[in-house]
Amino acid sequence: MIWTTMILKTSNTSKQSVNDLCSFLADYGAHLLASGATCIRLDKNICRIASSYGMKAEMTIMPRHIHITILDEQTCEIQTAIASVPDTGINFSVITELSRLSWEIADKKIDLYKAIDKYNKIIIVTGQNKLFTILLVMLANASFCRLFGGDIIAMIIVGISCFAGYYTKTWLTSRKMDVRLVFIICSMVSSVIGSTDILFAVGTTPEISLSSSVLYLVPGIPLLNSFSDMLYRRYLCSFARFTDAVILTCCISIGLYIGSLLMNTNLF
Repeated sequence: MIWTTMILKTSNTSKQSVNDLCSFLADYGAHLLASGATCIRLDKNICRIASSYGMKAEMTIMPRHIHITILDEQTCEIQTAIASVPDTGINFSVITELSRLSWEIADKKIDLYKAIDKYNKIIIVTGQNKLFTILLVMLANASFCRLFGGDIIAMIIVGISCFAGYYTKTWLTSRKMDVRLVFIICSMVSSVIGSTDILFAVGTTPEISLSSSVLYLVPGIPLLNSFSDMLYRRYLCSFARFTDAVILTCCISIGLYIGSLLMNTNLF
């Protein structure tokens, strides 16, 4: 956190309050952005919290940083804070809880330091049950395979390939490996398993089995967020998110190609 202060007329109590609010909002916005929130949600939530404490907030949202300026119109104090966006990964539960906190501050007028305490509890994510999450991802991917015309054998193979790939993704991510390399490896693992339907001819829709095995890696959320940010005229964030999504999609294609070469499926 980097922050600076310019005071035109203030008291010590007001100075401490504005400093803490600005620091809190910068961290709040950084975690909200890291969890997968759109720019419009950041703007609305932060302005809602600032106005609840009788202050005005202006912000610049960058792909890797949040720059916030708080103005106390009564004391004419200006406080600026810059926070780096952490690599926490997308988490809709955190977005929901942080948004609920902003409404709680606005509706119940809770104390700033009580709000900060609640915020600190929210961002300490204990994580969901990994096995349960993997099972849900397996079912979702197998369902996509069925929607695309896959038979029951293809669905089973897709479920197994998804389990192996997603488990690999979780394991590699926990070891702080570069996300692009993670996508290549996971796509390769899933495509290798998905190729078994082609190699052993156990089903009637082997191509669907292979092509559906990597769908869980498709970066749909960054793509949707980039479109939302573009509509809200946050072009820099929109372009950054779209670029990330394109790069990850290319990584999926590379992993799928490597897996097909290893299994000699002649898909390409």
